[in-house]
Amino acid sequence: MTTHWNFPGLDADPARTTLDRVLPGEAPVMVRLKRLLQAVAPTLAPVLVHGPSGSGKELVAQALHRLSGRAGALVAVNCAAIPADLLEGELFGRERGAFTGADQARAGLIEQAADGTLFLDEIGDMPMALQAKLLRVLETREVRRLGASSLTKVDFRLVAATHRDLGAMVAAGAFREDLFFRLAVFPVSVPSLAERTGDIPLLVNRLLAEQAATMPGMILPEFDAPAMRALCGHAWPGNVRELKTVVQRACLLFPGQKVSAQHVSANLLRFAIAEDNSMAQGVTPALPLRGDEVSVAEALRRSLTEHGKLDLRGILRDIEVALIDEALLRSGTCVTHAAVALGLHRTTLIEKMRKHGMMRG
Repeated sequence: MTTHWNFPGLDADPARTTLDRVLPGEAPVMVRLKRLLQAVAPTLAPVLVHGPSGSGKELVAQALHRLSGRAGALVAVNCAAIPADLLEGELFGRERGAFTGADQARAGLIEQAADGTLFLDEIGDMPMALQAKLLRVLETREVRRLGASSLTKVDFRLVAATHRDLGAMVAAGAFREDLFFRLAVFPVSVPSLAERTGDIPLLVNRLLAEQAATMPGMILPEFDAPAMRALCGHAWPGNVRELKTVVQRACLLFPGQKVSAQHVSANLLRFAIAEDNSMAQGVTPALPLRGDEVSVAEALRRSLTEHGKLDLRGILRDIEVALIDEALLRSGTCVTHAAVALGLHRTTLIEKMRKHGMMRG
């Protein structure tokens, strides 16, 4: 069940500029969400963010932190991405000699969030034993490092997020009821992209601008009106994360070109190379899905022949990022399943995600 509050007059607050920058969108469901965030951000109340995978729950945490006025950092941790036996040490820290290999003391993520915001993504995947320890920290505002004999006071604001139904998990005995009520002081719901398809043109333009900022010199594609309508008609099971992947594919496959509705359905949503696509210098081709389409090797050879040189490191990086992103999308962001799909050990995939900056959002 979703609860909505109305806060008249909040739209005129200058903080809305920050919210619009972090959470682009003008659909009514997004306007309501921004009003809620604007109301709760300056308080100390814990916030529980619920929404489907890829909908932008970490962006909500970023918006809350920026509007909170807290001087510390936003420290984010994905409870599903860290093995259960390592999560406790990551959260609570350790003293030197706490266990074999602990050759120096280290502050945990909770301590690192002092005077700031701690964002616990996928809180529903936290082991029950750690749930009890987290509850105690929330009640006492004290944390004990592994191997420590004393407690450390810490002041932080907690934002937790999940795509799971925590209420149902509580009823099934899979999540602590006391922690659930402690977290859900102020629940907010992030809408799926299918609930705000009118925002897709705005989001596409924002994502294109981000691509231009991260890859200077890239010639951006241009989505025509039928292409935008095709995007708006898609179901978007992967939400904004899936849209970001589609925009990245468009930049790789159609630099400086008009993107049509046929391109959207035949190449971008299906992740396939167009037969008539002329690749720009240094642009990475996407991987085909069918044997009758252009192979990666052939696409590279053609590009090298036409342009005389290639950014091989960038190509390999972008291919790896695209495949990891696709595997995460198809597995519902489950790192374990994505690792199996890619033929990697789970820890290897996590390291690659960290290297490419894919551990957030």
